Amino acid sequence: MLLDSLDALEARYQELVRLIQENLEDYQKVAELSKEKSDLEEVVKLSREYRQTINNIEVSQEIINASDDELTELAKEDLEKLIPHAEKLEDELKTLLVPKDPRDKKNVIIEIRAGTGGDEAGLFAADLFRMYSRYADNHNWTLEVISQNETGIGGFKEIIFMIKGRGAYSRFKYESGVHRVQRIPTTESSGRIHTSTITVAVLAEVEDVDIQIPDSDLKIDVYKSAGAGGQNVQKNSTAIRLTHIPTGIVVACQDERSQLQNKLRAMSIMRAKLYEIEEQKRQAEEGAKRRAQVGTGERSEKIRTYNYPQSRVTDHRINISSHNLQVVLEGDLDQFIDELSLREEADRLNAIEMED
Repeated sequence: MLLDSLDALEARYQELVRLIQENLEDYQKVAELSKEKSDLEEVVKLSREYRQTINNIEVSQEIINASDDELTELAKEDLEKLIPHAEKLEDELKTLLVPKDPRDKKNVIIEIRAGTGGDEAGLFAADLFRMYSRYADNHNWTLEVISQNETGIGGFKEIIFMIKGRGAYSRFKYESGVHRVQRIPTTESSGRIHTSTITVAVLAEVEDVDIQIPDSDLKIDVYKSAGAGGQNVQKNSTAIRLTHIPTGIVVACQDERSQLQNKLRAMSIMRAKLYEIEEQKRQAEEGAKRRAQVGTGERSEKIRTYNYPQSRVTDHRINISSHNLQVVLEGDLDQFIDELSLREEADRLNAIEMED
């Protein structure tokens, strides 16, 4: 029940106040306790106002039941204001109590891979990379390419990059899935529309402390890196290929100048992939039917279609379309992401209400 949850939070808040006073000489501990206390302050403040409002409603109802005509009218007037206010506070509290994805504040690693469609899929992969770059720029986030495999005609067979910025994962997590493009390739003389697909995988960056990978679980291969089409072969073996033996996951990185840098990049991706697997297991154990995104959460799911002849972009998860494709490709994704975020929060809120 809501009041039970509020009781627990109030008790923890009071405990934090006490612990801070008892540990004033331990700066680090006080900083940790103060952060937790600060995180609870808004919900505790609303909780106290909510309880007081509920109490005032009960008093007004008792007055009405006492059948004193003059006071009854005043109490009824009070109830007309108190009940809507209590409902508003209850909605705000439930929203605050919705569990947040612990990864939301993290940096994000994005993998774009060309699917069906050959060269056209590779060109579309490059278009999406540009779209995400623009979106990152619009939010003052920085982008770093980790690894890329070019097609030689301006496209990508695969490109992996990191976007750094507070809350980057919370916005990009909705991009995970299959993106489909419908357009006439420049090489198509008959004007036929081709359909191509690319797959986007979105991972939260994780630290060493978040997931431990024993050395015995890794196979490390070192080889010479090469550019597109086999060009620019390095004399030294700087490229790294990591294989996680228990899962069979393979990560390769060759874009950095040194073997150490490539290894660090590859390890960052490997940690993110393994953390994602653990997160999926955790959510499955909790009975979650989705991976913190609207839809089934499977990466094979078609999430969005980009139709060039009609200048239309349709997000199939929320059935919303934009008829200005070029603006979307310039990074205007908030119209989709905002709605996906709202629906995710609504679903989580519904889950809490069902538990109540």
